[in-house]
Amino acid sequence: MNGQDLGKICIILGLGVALMGVVILLLSKWISLGKLPGDIFIQGEHGSFYFPIVSCIVVSIVLSLIMNLFSR
Repeated sequence: MNGQDLGKICIILGLGVALMGVVILLLSKWISLGKLPGDIFIQGEHGSFYFPIVSCIVVSIVLSLIMNLFSR
C-alpha cells in the first residue's frame, strides 16, 4: 500500500464519519439516543455516573446490520 492509497482510504473514512455525524444530527430530533429506558444514570451527593448501555446496544446492532449489508 503506497501513500496515495492510504490517503484515499483516510478521505473515504473521514467523509463516512462526517456523513454519520450529519445523519445523527438530523435523527436526533426524533430519536433520543442516550435517554432510552435501561440507560444507567446514578446521581449522588458528590457527583453523577451515566452509562448509556441500551443506547450502545442499539448503535451496535444498527452498525452491525449496515456492515453486513456492505460486506455482501
